[in-house]
Formats: sequence, C-alpha cells, structure tokens
Amino acid sequence: MHQRKRVLVTGGSGFLGSHLCRRLLKENNDVLCVDNFFSSARDNVLDLTSHPHFELIRHDITIPLQVEVDEIYNLACPASPIHYQYDPVQTIRTCVLGSANMLELARRLRCKIFQASTSEVYGDPEENPQRESYWGHVNPNGIRACYDEGKRCAEALFFSYWREHHVPVKIGRIFNTYGPSMHPNDGRVVSNFIVQALRQEPLTIYGEGSQTRSFCYVDDLIDCMIRFMATDESLTGPINMGNPDEFTILELAQKVLQFTGSSSVIDYRPLPGDDPKQRRPDISLAKQHLGWQPIISLDEGLKKTISYFQDMLGV
Repeated sequence: MHQRKRVLVTGGSGFLGSHLCRRLLKENNDVLCVDNFFSSARDNVLDLTSHPHFELIRHDITIPLQVEVDEIYNLACPASPIHYQYDPVQTIRTCVLGSANMLELARRLRCKIFQASTSEVYGDPEENPQRESYWGHVNPNGIRACYDEGKRCAEALFFSYWREHHVPVKIGRIFNTYGPSMHPNDGRVVSNFIVQALRQEPLTIYGEGSQTRSFCYVDDLIDCMIRFMATDESLTGPINMGNPDEFTILELAQKVLQFTGSSSVIDYRPLPGDDPKQRRPDISLAKQHLGWQPIISLDEGLKKTISYFQDMLGV
C-alpha cells in the first residue's frame, strides 16, 4: 500500500514546479507548494487549490521556512534570462541563501532534498555533449553569472551539507525544457518562437541561428526527477536531465513555422553576452541509474505546446 508522503516543492507555481505538483498529487502525495510569485503565475496551480491534498503558501525561501515534510524539491529560482537578469542580486540570494535555508530544513528533518540545478553550470562548453564530470567554462563576471555561478555555488552547498551533515541530496542538472504552462513572455526560445509565430510577428533569432540546443518535453523531465528522488541515499548526482537530440535554433524556428502554419519571417539580431554556442546532455548516468530516457520527440512536444499557446492566446 502506498505510504502517503508530505512533499515540499519550492517554486511550485512555476513552469516545472506546477507540473511536478500535479505528478506528485497523482501519485497520492500531500503537496506543500511554496512560491513568492516573482517569475511564476498563481494561475498555474489555481485549479489545485481546491484539492484536499494540496496547500499553497506565499513565501520567499531566502527567509527560513519552518514546516514538517518528508521530501523537498528545491525548484525556486527564476530560470529564464529575462527574469534572472532583472534582479541579479536576488537571483544569487535565491540560489545561495535559499538553498542554505532548504538544506537546513532537510538537515533538521533528515529528509531527501532535490536541487534543480542547470545545464548553465557548464557555461559555454568546450566539450559536446556535456558529461557530469565536465567542470564547465563559465564567465564569473558576465550578465548570466548571477544564475550560472549562483547554481554552481548551490551545488557546492549541497555537497558540503552531504559531506558534513550527511544530508541525503539529489542534484539534477536540467537542460532546456518546454511544454504547457510556460510563461508567454519569459524570453525562452521555444515560447518566444511559438508566441511570435501565432501572432504573425517576426521570429527573433540571435546570431545566425547556428547555435544548438537540446529540448526536453516537460513530462519526460518530471519523470526523471521522480525516478531520481526514489533512489537510495547513495546516489547524489549530479545527473544530467534532458533530451540528447540536438537542433540548431534555426531548425527549431523552421519547425515552429511549419507546425503553426505561420507566415512570420525571421529577424536576425546580435548575440547577447555569454550565450552558449552548444548545449547537449550526455544522459548515460540517467539511463544507467534511473532507467530513464526521454520518449517524446521534439515534433510531438512542439505540437502539444503550440496547442496550449493557441488556447491561451485565443488564436
């Protein structure tokens, strides 16, 4: 018989967090969703507020939180460049102070804690695909450093709590993820292209569009997180979480135009600072230890996501 767990999800009303909350509820858990709504939308979980096993708290994790839970997923942090560069100091505080507060909570409760790290810890990588053993190529003073270095410091904190206090940590490095509930104005390339195409606006490509990314549909990513958390305490990670299929930004734009039937043209603009030229995960560890690999293709995932935005925008 399933033992109902009480699970804390910080950043729970965000894009990934809201999907995770739904999955946890579906698996018969009590879910405590914590968010300060800086870059997320309450609407993402509004329909869950009447669920008998869901609780929503407005809180900033840079302030300690005293609750009783069995597991913690720490997803709190703006993840798109537009949002994390808007207030870089607060981004760093969330990555570092927020992680420290959640780790202190996990230490007191002796519970597992998952850290939503990121492929951005690899910076502009000099190896492709990126393996977890790669230390990265990061500009510590650039405009993206508040997020890149904030997440790198958070990983260091997690491993320090594991070594010093034996806190059972799980660190997942999340690569580009997309799907329903993305914010239409978050500046991420998939949502940008889809919204621009549906509005018949030019699709904005920075540089020549030759830079590559790997796109993971959100359901696949959440499945990977759940599997990771279910492993025993000896598996700490970091583990790459993403889809290893690699596409150029121009290829993505062409797919979006095809599936939306849009007549939009492409608007080429200069590359922003420290924009990585390539991003592709080596998921060998996830396959080996979690029995996981993504199953939803980019074409299938884009069609689902386009349908979501069509309903949202009324087009």
